[in-house]
Amino acid sequence: MTTGQSKSGKARPTSTGDDPIRPAAPPTGGAPAAPAATTTSATTRKDAARRKARKNASTAANGAGDEQAGTDSASTPANDAAATNGRAKKDAEKTDTARSGGTTNDGDKKADAAEVAAGGTAKDAAGGTAKDAESTVSAKATDGGEGQPVEPDRWEAFASAPEPRPSWLTRSARPVGRSLVHEWTLAALASLALAVLMTWPTLRYPRYTLPQDTWDPSLQAWQMAWSGHILLADPARLWQSNTFFPELWSFAFSDTLLGYAPAGMLGSGPEDAVLRYNIMFVLAHALATLGGYALARQLGAGRIGAAVAGVGYAYAPWLLAQAGHLHVLSNGGIPLALAMLARGHGWSLRHGYRPERRHDGWVYAGWLVAAWQISLGFGIGLPFAYFLAVAALVAAALFAVQWLRSGRTLPFGRRLLVADLVGGVFFAGVGALMALPYFQVTELHPYAERTVGDIAIFSPPASGFVTAPAESRIWGGLHEGARATLSFPAEMTLLPGFVLYALAFGGLFFSVWRLRHRLFLLAGVLVTMVLAMGTRFFDGTFTYVPLFEHAPGWNALRTPGRLMLWITLLLALLAAGAVTALTDRVRELAAQRVPSWPGPWLRIATLLPLLLVAVEGLNATPHPVVPKQPAAMRSAEGPLLVLPSDQGLDQHVMLWSTSGFPDVANGGSGFTPRQLDDLRRASQSFPDRNSVNYLRTYGVRTVVLLRDEVPGTPWEITIDAPVESLDITRQEIGDAVVYRL
Repeated sequence: MTTGQSKSGKARPTSTGDDPIRPAAPPTGGAPAAPAATTTSATTRKDAARRKARKNASTAANGAGDEQAGTDSASTPANDAAATNGRAKKDAEKTDTARSGGTTNDGDKKADAAEVAAGGTAKDAAGGTAKDAESTVSAKATDGGEGQPVEPDRWEAFASAPEPRPSWLTRSARPVGRSLVHEWTLAALASLALAVLMTWPTLRYPRYTLPQDTWDPSLQAWQMAWSGHILLADPARLWQSNTFFPELWSFAFSDTLLGYAPAGMLGSGPEDAVLRYNIMFVLAHALATLGGYALARQLGAGRIGAAVAGVGYAYAPWLLAQAGHLHVLSNGGIPLALAMLARGHGWSLRHGYRPERRHDGWVYAGWLVAAWQISLGFGIGLPFAYFLAVAALVAAALFAVQWLRSGRTLPFGRRLLVADLVGGVFFAGVGALMALPYFQVTELHPYAERTVGDIAIFSPPASGFVTAPAESRIWGGLHEGARATLSFPAEMTLLPGFVLYALAFGGLFFSVWRLRHRLFLLAGVLVTMVLAMGTRFFDGTFTYVPLFEHAPGWNALRTPGRLMLWITLLLALLAAGAVTALTDRVRELAAQRVPSWPGPWLRIATLLPLLLVAVEGLNATPHPVVPKQPAAMRSAEGPLLVLPSDQGLDQHVMLWSTSGFPDVANGGSGFTPRQLDDLRRASQSFPDRNSVNYLRTYGVRTVVLLRDEVPGTPWEITIDAPVESLDITRQEIGDAVVYRL
């Protein structure tokens, strides 16, 4: 502040620089100012000095930081602090000069405040913070002078309380809580709960009953038990099972469910094997639901649309006829692997290719799941392998076309390429190792190969696509007449669901998918339907038969109707697009309404397609009681033969053999070895001299004859015949007669 002259010759204040304008001092000899005015003026001067000091402190701190970044860091802070101290003193002198009517103490206080600010700034430049300088100024620029305690802010009591620091238990529980309410956690739990309900009463008596029948499920329960047992005991003997003695590669006589071997390592005996089968039966449905949901979500469907896809894929009515074929129901790895591969490559139907979303970890996971899927069996896994091969070729072709058109390729990345190469080689390696035993079986048993005539037996007509199996609770009774016209209803009733048909048809016209994608999905449905008809579509001359004759491994697939799995998946994706478009439209309508009524009711209505798809998948599957293991089977020493022997009963014998896994000559599979056929014929007259000699030559040392099964068989007469002259022993154990050769 400087002084000037007015016209009357009296001094008046003027403002210079950043000094605030203050009232003029009273003229010499004039009346003193009122006390109230003096107090207000002093307060104003103190506030101005405080603001000035803070500003100088901030300026010094910034200057120190900038200078330190570009020059010697050891000398700059002290120089800046000295300069700032000088400026603060000059400001104090100007303030003292402008005050003609003030007191000397006020000026000294201002100077002290400036010096404090300069000292705080120097401290801040030397390694402190600007906040420290401001705190020092606030503590010392008071009415009482330097060194007096700072009075607490009177408004501090109204401030919000500081947030308490969470305990270690709370900090560790938060991520767990977030994971529990995550979309994928909820989807997995919902899939599991729905599987329990939709397969009920599978888990009502899980140790004593099996879904649909007790033949193939008994075989598959034994398969899981054998793989788990032998991988722990003697992995080198995996493919030389304890059944079909003394055949080689007998574990490869049918699909193996080898991917379930870890479950087979838990428990022992027939009851545990049945329990294990029922648990995996339910989990297979849950995984199929989750896989279908994940694929639809990755491709761009909404939550409800993806749920429709998952439920429609897992609980299509035609799958109820396959309730006794766990290797067919275990298809959840297909959509799950496709979802992971699409996620890793940053691709979806709705948004196209997004390179920024690539992640090689998901690619590795996708190939791993795909390899696990093919380890469950080639009946479902082989078409999946061909699909992956075709998809890889199409993707490579699209990248090549992009390069030819624009002269540059789409971004892909070395890590993603390595992941695809490593994952693809691993998948192919697992497939090759799984296929090797089957090639050995074909070489040893050439009559086991399928023929076009075998395919014709299981090829469904076009009417099969709208015919439901007897196990369908909704359509089973209504379609009884239609099933009567089919030669093999279990493999020819292929209805995926009328609701799914309707939603997929609507998805052709109203969907979130682009038109070309809808047409592509429709083409996939039609082409796969033609292939699923086998020889029923113009004798399959230009469709299924060329694949059967020329595609490696395709001649092992005797049931073309199981390609319905891919038709169901494509229909489910079309339906997901339609339902997603519907839910998006409902959300827009609800947002436009003020108030939002009837928005909640509209949103609830979007669940109707999901409900209808689930209801159409309700089952009426029987759950018969598993035949009880004979007491003689618990202690019988192998190699042994159980009589009577046929395809159905031998599958029960395989299940009973899980108590210790003795070698048994019995066995049931997709084909019957000629050696077993000869054994069955030779044992028709047992016990007599010829049959005993034949069995000894065969390697059989124990024969178990089941009394409950002999009525109507040749053994009904000979079961109580004396055997002393045959040099064998006979013992009654429970309901069986045990002969030791």
